[in-house]
Amino acid sequence: MSEEAAAGLRWNNNVSVAAIALISYEYLLLLDKEVEYVWKRPWSLMSCLYLVVRYLGLFLAMVCACWGGLLYMPESVSYDLIVLIEWGFSVYFCFAEIILIWRLYALCNQSKLVLHVLVGLFVPIVALSIGTDIYLYSRRNVFSVKEVMTPNTKYCTLSFNIGPMVAVYTSIPIMCYDIFLVILAAATLVRHLREQKRIKMRPNTYVVMIVRYHIMYFALNLTNQILLVVLWAGIPTPAMSLSELFNGTAPFILAPRLIISIWDTHANDGCVHVSTTFADCVCWTSPPNFEQHEMDLCVENPESTCSIEKEAVEAGTP
Repeated sequence: MSEEAAAGLRWNNNVSVAAIALISYEYLLLLDKEVEYVWKRPWSLMSCLYLVVRYLGLFLAMVCACWGGLLYMPESVSYDLIVLIEWGFSVYFCFAEIILIWRLYALCNQSKLVLHVLVGLFVPIVALSIGTDIYLYSRRNVFSVKEVMTPNTKYCTLSFNIGPMVAVYTSIPIMCYDIFLVILAAATLVRHLREQKRIKMRPNTYVVMIVRYHIMYFALNLTNQILLVVLWAGIPTPAMSLSELFNGTAPFILAPRLIISIWDTHANDGCVHVSTTFADCVCWTSPPNFEQHEMDLCVENPESTCSIEKEAVEAGTP
């Protein structure tokens, strides 16, 4: 038992150091852009959402990394802290989903119908998430913390007292909702590509970027849900530690990067039209300007398009 406990402690410490290094590196990597696009600009809804997912994710990642063997905490304190972490994960998930919903609303030309459908389907997901946290993570007979003793030290680890089936059932609606978001984003992209091809214009950079992040977030959340279910199945210590490393870092990196990437791309475009509602450029949430379309056609087909316009002018000249 002592050798198994010592191996578990080593895995815990190694994963904790890796998580702290990864999250710290990611934070410093985006800090200059955060200062430029958030702290030096007027506040907007998207900048507030960014700060929530940025610093709530940072707090949760650091607490997860320090909990366990890296910093010893008594069993009673550890249980309350783990419950706080699990509820924090749910809150973070809701804010990340709100960002995706807000982006899809923008992509669909700010359609009220799309917004109402997305929010209407999201409310039961929030209720399910709250119920899951109450049933699985707020009852000691289902989820608890146990203290492990080694010859040199002691640390706390998780104890799952029921099988994984409840976690499986509660994760199905969440995955179905994410699948719906991905399908809607992909359908929007396909429609956009067809329209741009019809008018012979290049695809909008923002549309492609947002759909790509939707697909990435879906893959990440799918993996995250699978790993959360696996944790309840009593897997070996190395697999559990690696699962906790993924769940404690990856979700907190993607959501802030989605917002920063759009802001950074917009800044590099040098466009002066900014929407205060979305904190983004209005040129990717509005239909293309007709005069700009005509000018692009003239540039792409100078002989055919411009000659037609010239003939029309000459025909109208007495």
